[in-house]
Amino acid sequence: VQLQASGGGLVQAGGSLRLSCAASGRTFSTNVMGWFRQAPGKEREFVAAISWSGGSPYYADSVRGRFTISRDNGKKVVYLQMNSLKPEDTAAYYCAAKRTAVPGAVPASGYDYWGQGTQVTVSS
Repeated sequence: VQLQASGGGLVQAGGSLRLSCAASGRTFSTNVMGWFRQAPGKEREFVAAISWSGGSPYYADSVRGRFTISRDNGKKVVYLQMNSLKPEDTAAYYCAAKRTAVPGAVPASGYDYWGQGTQVTVSS
């Protein structure tokens, strides 16, 4: 499975960005797609996750109400719409996929495939 993330950039506080993650290869082996982020000197943290088959998405408390994860099953693309961005949202954002269908805010160690990061910088 290959994951290609895109859409990062520089935005002012209060602004919006939409990240995309295109999945290819043996995508039928994956059940859940997630977004994580990692700021310099910090551990990679869970942001949001969604199942290809449906059900409610999951969000970290820090982004709930501001970020929305969605998917396009036909295109095998997962999106992360980020609104009301804050300087503390600045990080490299990574998309990931996992084979198991365990729901919830599964940590990074629970994911099997990773894309490259896309940088999001929010200026104050």
